[in-house]
Amino acid sequence: MSDIKRIETGPRMSQAVIHNGTVYLAGQVGSPGASVAEQTKAILAGIDRLLAEAGTDKTRILQATIWLDSMDDFAEMNAVWDSWVAPGHTPARAAGESRLATPDYKVEIICVAAL
Repeated sequence: MSDIKRIETGPRMSQAVIHNGTVYLAGQVGSPGASVAEQTKAILAGIDRLLAEAGTDKTRILQATIWLDSMDDFAEMNAVWDSWVAPGHTPARAAGESRLATPDYKVEIICVAAL
C-alpha cells in the first residue's frame, strides 16, 4: 500500500495530494475581483509553489483542466498561460466555461503532475 501525503489540508479539502508518484492539485483560484490575467498569474504562481512543496515543478505537469467563467476570456488567460508554460513540456490540457464558486472568480486551474 502506497503512502498518501497531503499538503495544506483543511476541513474540506487539501490543496495537493501525493500518491504513487503523482501529485493532484485542487482547483486553484486567484484574488477575487482581479482581472483574468491577474487571476491567472496568481493561480500559476500558486501552482508553482504547491508543486515545489510536493518536490516537482511545472515541467512535470501531465494534465491541466482550466475553467473560465466566460470563454470570452480565453485569449487573455492563454496569453498568461503561454508565457508561463515550459516550452517542450506542455501538458495535456482542456479548457471550458463553467460557473465558478463565486462571480468574483474568473479562472480556476486544476493540475495533475508527476514527481
